Amino acid sequence: MKAYRPFWIALLVMALASPLGLYVPEWLEAGAAWGEWSLEEVKRLVGYAPSGMERLADLWRAPIPDYALPGQEEAPLAHRSLSYVLSALLGIGLCSGAAFVVTRWLTKREG
Repeated sequence: MKAYRPFWIALLVMALASPLGLYVPEWLEAGAAWGEWSLEEVKRLVGYAPSGMERLADLWRAPIPDYALPGQEEAPLAHRSLSYVLSALLGIGLCSGAAFVVTRWLTKREG
């Protein structure tokens, strides 16, 4: 388990650094993160919305939209930072749990 310690520390540091994704675009007045544009933003940036994007726009709803807890979408940046960190930790936990389950399942099958 000690061999994985640097890995877990690196993941924790990345989770704690995730709010930089909120602050840097704000400081640079860059708008949304690259590729995370809504249909309305694409229309504003490009002048039109691609037909495929319009057709599929309502197909998927993110479980935690904009990485913000429900009702916190317009909260101050400091509050949304906490949501970013919680979202990162949730993602790390879910991916780690899935990897653990798959690893256990594969090792049981082998012998």
